[in-house]
Amino acid sequence: MKYYLIGIKGSGMSALASLLYDLGNTVVGYDDGVEFKYTLQGLNKRGIQIYHDASFIPTSDFIVCYSNAISNNHKEIKRLQELNLKIVKYQDLIGNLSKKYETISISGTHGKTTTSLMIASILDKVYGANYFVGDGRGHGDKNNKLFVLESCEYNKHFLKYFPKTLVITNIELEHTECYKDINDIIKNFNLVADNTSDNLVLCGDLENVLKIKSDKKKYYYGFNDNNDLIAKNLDLTSTGSSFDVYYKGTYFDHFEIKLFGRHMILDSLAAIMVSILYNVPKEIIKEVLNNFQGATRRFSETRVNNTIIIDDYAHHPTEIRATLDSVRQKYPMKKVVAVFLPNTYSRTEALMEDFANVLSQFDYSFVMDIKCDRELQEDYPNVSSDVLISKTKNAKKLSIEKIDILEAHKNDVICFMSCANITPVINAFIDYLNKE
Repeated sequence: MKYYLIGIKGSGMSALASLLYDLGNTVVGYDDGVEFKYTLQGLNKRGIQIYHDASFIPTSDFIVCYSNAISNNHKEIKRLQELNLKIVKYQDLIGNLSKKYETISISGTHGKTTTSLMIASILDKVYGANYFVGDGRGHGDKNNKLFVLESCEYNKHFLKYFPKTLVITNIELEHTECYKDINDIIKNFNLVADNTSDNLVLCGDLENVLKIKSDKKKYYYGFNDNNDLIAKNLDLTSTGSSFDVYYKGTYFDHFEIKLFGRHMILDSLAAIMVSILYNVPKEIIKEVLNNFQGATRRFSETRVNNTIIIDDYAHHPTEIRATLDSVRQKYPMKKVVAVFLPNTYSRTEALMEDFANVLSQFDYSFVMDIKCDRELQEDYPNVSSDVLISKTKNAKKLSIEKIDILEAHKNDVICFMSCANITPVINAFIDYLNKE
């Protein structure tokens, strides 16, 4: 098959491109952005051609798939419609793939990417596994039977997928442009559970997850004693996290991961539970998890002299809090600074007070103008970064043109957080530091 992927440098589209290429398909891409993005690593490795203009003329046997960040009115979409090419939605294409393989789907408001990569790394080592992970990584082999799929709830995409095993890491209010309220979100997670053929792996510590009422076989994990798989005797230090695991009341093993924060232990438990269901030897589970380095743009660390720079995908208050907890664990003696690039007016509006609360827990916070490609500022006249700053303790406005304002914090840990492309801001700050 031949595919032309629009918005190919997006994290999901780049993962899909790599997966399709590995499965023996011809893949060509288009993207508006010409700048380097971390997702290019997998695309460049495979030699996938990317266009930034209308110079590529796909033949009639090409299937067009476009990113959800791309509007139907985009000039490239309109051009391809005029060529009468078959155009499929991103989630429909992935849904068809989920039917072809034994799919392990990882869903939840937070933790999907790390958990997916953990599970993919374990199962690929033992059995061989195709995977689609939201940090831009995709991998495929025609001979593999398993497919590990990060399954996002945005715009109800995960309803298009048909897993054998479903993991739900957590359920919180998110994507308020797509869902009426938290009850609407829970209802759709229940629908995903109904689409699952066999097993549900659920975080049993969370009230909203416990509202999953499917009659499928359920396996619960967490810190509480009512779970099937439990982490006990936690030791959170500046070098990592260690814990004992018990399964159905019996000691399973001891783990020492090079990751920080209780949320990373929960992600590890989800991966361990899936591994047990797939009869993975515990020695391999330990080897993979104890050496796991984390997903791309999830607590990625750069050091410039005495400045520690954290690049994190955190864009929800719970995720920002997890980033802060991780930094406090790893660098207990340093001040912690937030640089936050909000994404979408609807999310910022719905979670304004929660954002202000968690950003106020940093020693200092800097907030950039809200980034949004799919919403209009005029539709949200009372929502802005300035409003968020006014509600946040020790907060100031930041722009890439005024990056020097961060110089006062060059001996601190500075956390750059967003699901939007914050890399240019980080690079500008690194360049500034290197010029000193």
